[in-house]
Parts: sequence; structure tokens; C-alpha cells
Amino acid sequence: MKIFLKEHVGLVFIQSMQVILFCLIIFLSGFRDFNILLYGILISFFLLFCYLVFHYYRRRHFYEKLSMQSINLKQLLERTDDTPIGEVFDEFTKSQYQLFMNQLKEAEDHQTNHLKFIDRWVHQMKTPLSVIELTAKELDEPDSSNIREETERLKNGLNTVLYMARMRTIQEDFQIKSVNLEEIIQEVNQENKRFYIRNEVYPHIAIKSEKQTVETDEKWLFFILEQLLHNAVKYTAGKSNRIDISVDQLAGAAVVEVTDYGIGIPEHDIKRIFQAFYTGDHGRTFRESTGMGLFLTKEVADYLGHTIKVESIVGKGTTFKIFFTESQTLS
Repeated sequence: MKIFLKEHVGLVFIQSMQVILFCLIIFLSGFRDFNILLYGILISFFLLFCYLVFHYYRRRHFYEKLSMQSINLKQLLERTDDTPIGEVFDEFTKSQYQLFMNQLKEAEDHQTNHLKFIDRWVHQMKTPLSVIELTAKELDEPDSSNIREETERLKNGLNTVLYMARMRTIQEDFQIKSVNLEEIIQEVNQENKRFYIRNEVYPHIAIKSEKQTVETDEKWLFFILEQLLHNAVKYTAGKSNRIDISVDQLAGAAVVEVTDYGIGIPEHDIKRIFQAFYTGDHGRTFRESTGMGLFLTKEVADYLGHTIKVESIVGKGTTFKIFFTESQTLS
């Protein structure tokens, strides 16, 4: 209705001006029968009103379509009405829809090719890194340790790029199966033992719920745990030599906790740590922070149906908790 009124406000104004000028001309010509003039004015505006009502009723679907909020693109293809402007409008929306879909297809193809390139590039880069690591073993200390430390950083960076690229098609990459939490934690620790030694921070595992098994994607859960453990070690190094990993059940649902005793997270940063590229106050101290690790962790957890919560006290440490649902907890 608002669109209709805005469109015809000019017509109402012109009609009003015509009636006023006509009455003025009649009055200047010496005609003084105001009853007839008033009758003529009423007839004129009545006909205008009838025209507007008929016009709106005939094109009401057209105006409703212009003012509605579309939920999906297919609503644009719904037929408006049989009026000439409705038919033209339908043809216009169809052509725009087709143009948009063509451009979207091109963008998706471009993105798919880009992701394939990133995937292949990361795997290609891992080969020379492995060669560098093997070569470094033949060198004397501390040169060997320094080279392996840098190659490990490169590997972690490449893995982050690879996981970020796969996030676009994460639903197609899922393989849900039964996963023993203690075993996967041991695998993560084994994979990162040199990282622990280099930083002189060591994990202590507390299995409060024996043989805890959950339904999840093993590869992506491995990624979540590794990101949390890397952060725990990074922000604990130099302040403490210990981080704690525990597995427990809460109200019939499995819970994994990763606790460090490091610098902690300021309260004003906690609500934003899962945002992409947000590094907070610690990003100025730890230059290697990209702000993507926790963002990807949260995104993956949401896709898996897990919940991540964080508790932190500045100067005392941080605890990240991964909550599995009751339906995901098998034992």
C-alpha cells in the first residue's frame, strides 16, 4: 500500500491542482453558484478515488511482491498477475534470477578450483618440509633443533590453511564413527611431543570416566584438540610446565577439559576469541597469533554438534571445555 500511495501522490496532486484552477476560472468568469461547484469537486474526487481503488485492486499482487521480504530466490519466480506491468515484471525477475545463478555458478567453480589448488599446494609443500626435517637430523645441535622447530611451525601453518580451505565443504568431509576419547588424546600428545619438549610444558591426563566413547569425526576432533593444546602450551610456556587434560561425564554426556596455568584471557576478550582474525591483547605479545585457530575450532565444533566453553582468570590460567551431547555419548 505504501508503494502504491507514493507512486500516485503526484496524480492526486495534479488532479487537485486541475480542480482548483478550474474552479478559479469559473469563479473569475462570474459564476457564483457554489453548490454546483462543490458538487463538481466531489464528483471529480469521487471518480479519482474509484480509479485508484480499481487500479490498486488490479495490481495488488504486483505491489505486494515489491514490498515482501523474499525468503529464498525461488519466490522471485512466482507469477505476479495478468496485468501488462506484472507480466513485464515477471520476465524481468526471471532474467535477473538467471543472470544471478550464472554468476553464482561461475563463482562456485572458481572457488572449487581455488580450494583444489590450495589442497594440492599444501600437500606439495609438505614433501620438501619432510626432506628438510630428514636433512636436519644429520646436523649437530643446536642447528638441528632450530631447523626442526621452524619446519614444525611451517607444518602447523600449512595445516591451518588446509583446514580453513576444507571448511567450505566440511559437511561432505564428515565421517562420523565411534571414537575413544582417551586414545585420540594420546594420539594428539604423541604427535606433538616435540612441541611439548621444546616449550618445556607437559600434559597430565586424568581419565575420570574410563573407556569414554563418543560419536564424532575423528579427524576433525583431532584438529580441535590439537588447536586447544597448542594454545594451552603457547600461553603457558615460561609461566608453568604443566597443562591438564581430563575426560569426564556430566549428566550422562561426555566432557573434555583442557586447562593451562598460563597468562589467562582478559574478560573483554573472552566473548570475541572465536571471531575470525581476532587476536586480542595477547596478539600484541605473541606475534605468531593469527586469530584463526579458535575460529576454526568453534566452526568445526558447531558442525559436529559439540559445544565449546571457556573459563579464564588473568594471571592464573584458562580452561576450555568440549561438551558432547547425550546422544553422542556412547559409554
